[in-house]
Amino acid sequence: MSSLRLTSDLRREQILEAAKPCFARYGFVGTTTRSVALAAGISEGLLFKHFPTKAALYAEILAEECEADPELHRLLELTPSTSTLVILVREMVSHFMRATEDQDQEEAQRIRLLVSSQLTDGEFARLLFAKIGDLIGSVFTASVESAVAAGDATPVEGEPLNLFWFSHHIVHMIALTRLSAVPSLAFPSTPAFERQICQFILRGIGLKESAIESYLDAAPPSDLAAVRVAQGA
Repeated sequence: MSSLRLTSDLRREQILEAAKPCFARYGFVGTTTRSVALAAGISEGLLFKHFPTKAALYAEILAEECEADPELHRLLELTPSTSTLVILVREMVSHFMRATEDQDQEEAQRIRLLVSSQLTDGEFARLLFAKIGDLIGSVFTASVESAVAAGDATPVEGEPLNLFWFSHHIVHMIALTRLSAVPSLAFPSTPAFERQICQFILRGIGLKESAIESYLDAAPPSDLAAVRVAQGA
């Protein structure tokens, strides 16, 4: 039984490794399951036994990239606290703003793909959101609880994990206004604007003004490319 399991795991990894250059070269739309199967040296039917759809395969690749990112591991090792909560929000905002500076970069394409999925069958969005929630959600909610316990935040009614998704969706929608050839809203690309977004989100998840002032500028910088997680991308 263990031998069969090992064989299955190795086959799955073989498919993922074959798929990565295909998606990198042709993008999600231009890559077909047939081309991935050909690159992996297997039948398309065997590929579907491991990944039932192209969306499932691509979502798994994105999740692997996030899990392998050392910045994500550094973040997950932080003790849940008010400071950690502020870092999460600030880097989520920074990530999305950077992702939309170049219309052709891969991250901007992923944001478009996420939106397209939500407007159609939603499969890719569901898969990616599930993986993002598993990776980041517990750190975010534990940090909210820690901020409340420390007196830095007022409890917000409802499911704590929703606060993470509300934060994510706010920044995601702001990013969308910047993805058209001519931005649909004339938001600036400045540190002051990013700070305003952070303040809005932190107030919404219950952080007190005194805590925002204390932690928003004091939180140590981190190039958290991993919150591509959070981000849909």
